[in-house]
Amino acid sequence: MTRGFYNLTSGILSQGRRLDVVANNMTNITTPGYKTETYTDITFDEVLLSRVGNKDKSGNTVIGQGSYILAPSQLYVNYQQGSLEETGLNLDFAIQGDGFFAIQTDNGTEYTRNGSFSLDGEGYLYLPGHGRVLGMDEQPIQLMSDQIQADGNGRIFDTNGGYYGQVGVFTFPDNGQLTINDSGLFGANGQAAAAAERPVLWRSVENSNVDMIQEMSRMMSAQRALQSASQVLKLYDGVLTKATTELGRM
Repeated sequence: MTRGFYNLTSGILSQGRRLDVVANNMTNITTPGYKTETYTDITFDEVLLSRVGNKDKSGNTVIGQGSYILAPSQLYVNYQQGSLEETGLNLDFAIQGDGFFAIQTDNGTEYTRNGSFSLDGEGYLYLPGHGRVLGMDEQPIQLMSDQIQADGNGRIFDTNGGYYGQVGVFTFPDNGQLTINDSGLFGANGQAAAAAERPVLWRSVENSNVDMIQEMSRMMSAQRALQSASQVLKLYDGVLTKATTELGRM
């Protein structure tokens, strides 16, 4: 009987985590460059169930296998490119293909696909709320003005043709090894970032790759599973309470 509590409680916790991930995806559906996250879980190591005698326990008969709980497995990130949208804003950039922009943050260099940039108080190109954008030379890019021109490789010029720098695009051997930091940006997780020439669209951003219909489906499925587990847990509790009461009377 008590084994059911383990199964149901772990199921409730698992579905709660799944709902948190879905909610985060839906919240960021309009965030440029956001990548969809998918929560997965696994059943805990199975145990062998055997029947033994009341007095003589030297022999046993295997009657099956069972697992007590669900355990978190991994949070997968879908790095598929989102749609590219022209914004007409001079400080917006979008990467075509793989690669990430590098941002100089208080926690070191972090990476993102969000190219909706601005200028900080000292005229450096930066990602609001995070830090300065690094160029291909891994140095911040100082513009002083948003009156700029840019080519298809992310090279930035002033209106007279003066060269400011090139927006850096960096790739990794395995995107699956990247970590999502508390800032919402990606950490290299020990991998070496390599500067790479990639087509960079000026005055455009990459939209989130969140599929709202898919996320709604996941949300409803998780909510139904959560509700069912909660109802059965109440039933288990009632049966166990009644059994305990009857045992006490005996």
